[in-house]
Amino acid sequence: MAEDHPRTEKQKMIAGDLYRADDPDLVAERARCQAVLAEFNASLDLGRRIDLLRSLGATLEDGVDVQQPLRCDYGYNITIRAGAFVNYGAVILDCAAVTIGPGAQIGPNVQILTADHPRDPALRRSGLELAAPIVIGANAWLGGGTIVLPGVEVGPDSIVGAGSVVTRDVAAGVVVAGSPARLLRAL
Repeated sequence: MAEDHPRTEKQKMIAGDLYRADDPDLVAERARCQAVLAEFNASLDLGRRIDLLRSLGATLEDGVDVQQPLRCDYGYNITIRAGAFVNYGAVILDCAAVTIGPGAQIGPNVQILTADHPRDPALRRSGLELAAPIVIGANAWLGGGTIVLPGVEVGPDSIVGAGSVVTRDVAAGVVVAGSPARLLRAL
């Protein structure tokens, strides 16, 4: 059955389906985000920084602290729960939802990357992209330089060692480290 109203590229992106990132509306939204981030990254006032992120559509609960510089695509797919901390140099590619749980600690230069590309070379050449959501659980700690790949969930109270590449889900209450991150022990 044909769709009466074809979905926009943004709707496809948020749904995790193949989409065109070069869509003019998405390009304009990323440009707006970069303009707001320029002001965010220049501000020493935490309250002002929080207001700027909220102006992009980010959901930030009480007691959140986000240091600058920050890089993201859109801002509106980011949720940071109460008391979470995001340290200097974070990159959050938020083509899909990114949820950082209450009390989570995000170390410096962490990359949270929902953006992905098709494995099929013909689809990649066509310019289509996709994205998968990422969840960082309550009270989780991502050590400096950690990279979290699309579709991953880091369980509550877990620790990811500095410099790790998280390619698959991390259970609650464990320590993982390495590239790819591997279970070291339960807490």
